[in-house]
Amino acid sequence: MSVDGLPPRRGSTINLRIEGETRDLIDSAASVLGKTRTEFMIDTARRHAVDVLLDQRLFVLDDARHAAFVSALDAPPSPGPRLTALMRKTPLWDR
Repeated sequence: MSVDGLPPRRGSTINLRIEGETRDLIDSAASVLGKTRTEFMIDTARRHAVDVLLDQRLFVLDDARHAAFVSALDAPPSPGPRLTALMRKTPLWDR
């Protein structure tokens, strides 16, 4: 039992079908790092997942591009006719 009186949670299961050659490659890499296949695959997948998500949220600019980016944020374009018309409409919840 865990501290909160509930049975400890077990991890979820993911089943994968991979070619033997790929499994052997993973096993070799895991062995070099002193990890099991499962540990290696979880660590690698987790690291790659974080990278993918950071690529969607984080970008790095040099000083000149950063200044141009900040200037663009500080001086957005004026609203076009479609946005102006949309903003004049009464929202559905106020009708």
